[in-house]
Amino acid sequence: MILIVLHLAGGVALLTWGLHMVESGLMRAYGASLKRFMGKSLGNRFNAFFAGLAITGALQSSTATGMIASSFAARGLMRPVTGLAVMLGANVGSTLIVQAFSLDLSWISPACLLIGMGMFEKGKGSRNRDIGRALIGLGLMLLALTLLVSTVQPAESAPALRTVLGALAGEPVLNAALACVLTWAAHSSIPVVLFVMSLANMHSVPMDSAIAMVLGANIGSALNPYFEAAKGTDRSRRRLPAGNLLLRGGVCLLLLSLCSPLAHLIDGVPGDASRAIANFHTGLNVAIAVMFIGFLDPVSRLLERLLPAPGIADDSDAPRYLDEDALQTPAQALACAAREVIRMSEVVDTMLSSSVPVLLANDRRAVSELADRDDTVDMLHDAIKRYVTDITREPLSDEDRRWASAIMTAVINLEHIGDIIDKNLLEIAQKKIKMQLSFSPEGAEELRMMHRSVTGSFHRAQALLVSGRTQTAAQLIEDKQALRRLERSARDRHLERLRDGLPDSIASSSLHLDVLRDLVRIQSHICALAYPLLEREREEALETAEVRLPDVN
Repeated sequence: MILIVLHLAGGVALLTWGLHMVESGLMRAYGASLKRFMGKSLGNRFNAFFAGLAITGALQSSTATGMIASSFAARGLMRPVTGLAVMLGANVGSTLIVQAFSLDLSWISPACLLIGMGMFEKGKGSRNRDIGRALIGLGLMLLALTLLVSTVQPAESAPALRTVLGALAGEPVLNAALACVLTWAAHSSIPVVLFVMSLANMHSVPMDSAIAMVLGANIGSALNPYFEAAKGTDRSRRRLPAGNLLLRGGVCLLLLSLCSPLAHLIDGVPGDASRAIANFHTGLNVAIAVMFIGFLDPVSRLLERLLPAPGIADDSDAPRYLDEDALQTPAQALACAAREVIRMSEVVDTMLSSSVPVLLANDRRAVSELADRDDTVDMLHDAIKRYVTDITREPLSDEDRRWASAIMTAVINLEHIGDIIDKNLLEIAQKKIKMQLSFSPEGAEELRMMHRSVTGSFHRAQALLVSGRTQTAAQLIEDKQALRRLERSARDRHLERLRDGLPDSIASSSLHLDVLRDLVRIQSHICALAYPLLEREREEALETAEVRLPDVN
């Protein structure tokens, strides 16, 4: 009995790991495209429903789709009604994956493993590597299903297993609770429903128990996105998962009392038990979608009342100074936006000041914590841009129009700096940790010197945002030239160390040069903050010169 349970647990673990590889591979290869596709499909709830279904089919995970939708909704890029429709589509999409895996696809497993391994090995640094990862995951999932079936087949003769399953027979709540816990642990209903189908096909459980377990798996699948969203302090991120749990989980709880009638109904349908379970799972989620897709507005309003957006006290990362009442007075509203830009610059300053020290320290936890700060930068970027756009919808004076343009320039460049730190410097840090590399003492000191120069320049840019002094703007341009000289010097010394054959320099050469490049890119965005002021000074100087020209007539 212990050996059977061990094999079953191993099969579920392999199935779950394969699912994770499919999800991560496709997200790395097509994550941005999938998000853009979702963003373009938000016109109405029906488009959103099919977008959720399609993305779940691609990612093999309704939890991943739910988290993307929750992120969109939290940033104000998706209405709650649309988000709930995405969640309904994701639920149906996960059942179609079960339908596909319920077919005899065992012959595909070795093909996926072979092709995936070839693409993974030969596609280093390209999208093919991520596609190969997804194919390997798909092959592992199919292999795991074969192992589960081969393990369950002789399990009928195990007295202990028959005793456990017999004890659960006639107890729909216990069956549902067991499946719910398994689904929560696996972070997906797919392996659990497939496992239940195997049990039903081998007649290891009666149909009413199998139905109860499918209902429990659906509840567990709705719990996963909610628990993921509940990790943060922003309660509004929980709206979509909570709505999905209310609709999907509520229906499943009500149906637990009808397991026996449903079992009699399903037993009367021709076909094997596993196919009947797969069809019930799909029909259940399609029925939930049909029932509620027209009634999402009241559900959305209820969720907004129960889970309001955080105030300043609830979420320290939320915008603080974007006063909607000030929009009627453009000058006052632009002052509010400028204050928020300064606050955004403080978050970017925290990221920039810590980036190179964290990279040199090989601290995996610090890298992860610093990467989370980019979410705050992105949120402030989106909020400020929307706010300034609302301001510019009203007629503005030339002065206010220039001010609005300068604010947008600052916001865009600050967001680019945050992205370079998150997508480049921190990825270099992760690669350095993974490969157990170290910079030479001389190389590390050169990076610290350049980093000090860039952070000093950024602090001047922050002062420029407050003072608007031309001298500070001119100093930023000089900083850029000085950093270029530092970079050339650092590159020359690095090449000397390579010629001398220093092991640390040889092993970390590409990472070292990438850090130099990214620091220069950050400096370019810092200098961009000075250009609006310098251009304005130049325009004013030209206007003054034109006024002073003598009248030749």
